[in-house]
Amino acid sequence: MRQRADLTFKQNAHHGRHGWLRLTPAYSVKLVEQILGEFGEGAESVLEPFSGSGTTALCASYRGMRAVAADINPFLVWLGRVKNARYDTEDELALRAEGAKISRRLRARTTPKSEPPPLKNIERWWGPAELSFVTRLRAEVERAPRGPLRDLLKVAFCRTMIALSNAAFNHQSMSFKAAAEGSRARAPLRDPARFFEQFTGDVAAVADTLLDNPNGKVRIEQMDARTLGARARGPFDLLITSPPYPNRMSYVRELRPYMYWLGFLDNAKDAGELDWTAIGGTWGIATSRLLAWQPSDAYVPSYLTPIVKRIVNGHPKNGELMARYVRKYFDDMFSHFQTAAKLVRAGGTAHYIVGNSTFYGELVPADRLYVDQLKKAGFRKANARAIRKRNSKRQLIEFHVIAER
Repeated sequence: MRQRADLTFKQNAHHGRHGWLRLTPAYSVKLVEQILGEFGEGAESVLEPFSGSGTTALCASYRGMRAVAADINPFLVWLGRVKNARYDTEDELALRAEGAKISRRLRARTTPKSEPPPLKNIERWWGPAELSFVTRLRAEVERAPRGPLRDLLKVAFCRTMIALSNAAFNHQSMSFKAAAEGSRARAPLRDPARFFEQFTGDVAAVADTLLDNPNGKVRIEQMDARTLGARARGPFDLLITSPPYPNRMSYVRELRPYMYWLGFLDNAKDAGELDWTAIGGTWGIATSRLLAWQPSDAYVPSYLTPIVKRIVNGHPKNGELMARYVRKYFDDMFSHFQTAAKLVRAGGTAHYIVGNSTFYGELVPADRLYVDQLKKAGFRKANARAIRKRNSKRQLIEFHVIAER
């Protein structure tokens, strides 16, 4: 089995609006299209309970379908709405013109003084020249009129901000580039003259895809996937999603630079609170709260119990914490599956892209657990297809779990 980069976020960079922002946890537009092609004949509506970067909703809308997407993260809700909106020639011309004006003001250094966001250890993210430029750029973007123009400029800003950062994307969890020799900076400073070219190119990248409008009806709301209920306004023909994997990767942590610069976060406490409310979140205060968490009465297959016990014994310090994390993850997912079973119409199908994981050498078979929990939650039958190898570890596989209602 191959790693299949075409089934990951890397594929999205070549697909118009899908490539506006690089978000490593996002799944491939190609994968969503394959599911719609195989299972979507006659389908008119799609539910996406873990919306993320808005891939599923945008794919469905391009096919003229009705899509409802939910995410607990307000930044991702904003991004999904901007990507799925309709724009006209006036919007495109306004974006290009305002981008040019901002570049001229930045070159003339007429931007009012502003401060960077309170992102911890911000000097790890940007060198002095990059940080100064990005701070001034954000101030210019905030001067634009509220509405579609400012939203689109924010997308371009996010592209520039992350391109000028020291963030490295060679792992599923965001890291930093190797430190420059003899310097605290994580990467050599770029030529400041190139900063303007970066922003100009990012404005053009957004503007060039602006008129490729979807024609379906899309609604994206901030909702908890465990309690969608009546707000989702089902039933739906299809559910297509990729939930957080049970691998302790924090989506809030990965999105920090975007969320701080755009004002969705202004302190670490709020970041921890958001992560605690998310399924699979264990960053910041969420970590300490896990130690006090107690299992609910949610259905969890009995074979998970010995797996959890072996994780406890796998590490003298963190074994108990990771065992609780795994148990809570599947408690939460079962709550979601129960909600999903009420929202997918009879005869419809649900599709989950999920990877398994290991803790201290102990395999957590997410595919098998999903299948058994989906059946218990009310789906008639379920099965899992292995679709790609995730990395160099032989055991780590990504699956397409299919459940019929």
